[in-house]
Amino acid sequence: MSSKEYFGRIAGEWDQVRQGFFSEEVRERAYEMAQVEKGRLAADIGAGTGFITEGLVDRGVRVIAVDQSEEMLAEMKRKFSGSHDIDYRIGDAESLPLLDGEVDYVFANMFLHHVEEPEGVIKEMVRIMKPGGKLIITDLDEHEHEFLRTEQNDRWMGFDRDDVKKWLLSAGLKNVLVDCVGTECCSSSSCGCQDAKISIFAAVGETVV
Repeated sequence: MSSKEYFGRIAGEWDQVRQGFFSEEVRERAYEMAQVEKGRLAADIGAGTGFITEGLVDRGVRVIAVDQSEEMLAEMKRKFSGSHDIDYRIGDAESLPLLDGEVDYVFANMFLHHVEEPEGVIKEMVRIMKPGGKLIITDLDEHEHEFLRTEQNDRWMGFDRDDVKKWLLSAGLKNVLVDCVGTECCSSSSCGCQDAKISIFAAVGETVV
């Protein structure tokens, strides 16, 4: 099953499922690292049903929500039907449907471990950032829970923080920081015989002005 098929299948249940995986602390840490300012424009890559977007809109930030799953974006549109600050776009990580230098912030929450080539995707996200813009990635630390690959379509078993830092620097970002969020992603296998508690990192980098 492809990542697109997996998320399309669980779109209607995602909000409930997500609550068991990771908490609001993750996005709060992401907003803090981005130093989010009202009136700016952000891209939420792998937006799902709007976990990151929700808090950004509450802070007065306009959002371009990008996801490869039409089902996920349909759920998101239903949730935020009263908001005029969200632009929904279907697109793939390797070729984002945004212009060069279009946004002030790029957020990618629990997204990178689902892509084939994370270093290339990071460079693509940097492409759409304005000078002085910030990229914020929140994702899983390296782990050995193989059932996440087979049951949840994870492509990567988390990441080594040194690799993430290297990729951000290689993409041309400055003031790079990779830090611990201070919370864990929790999941259980379908058989109930395996449990995963994986620490979460937050990474930030800025484009050159």
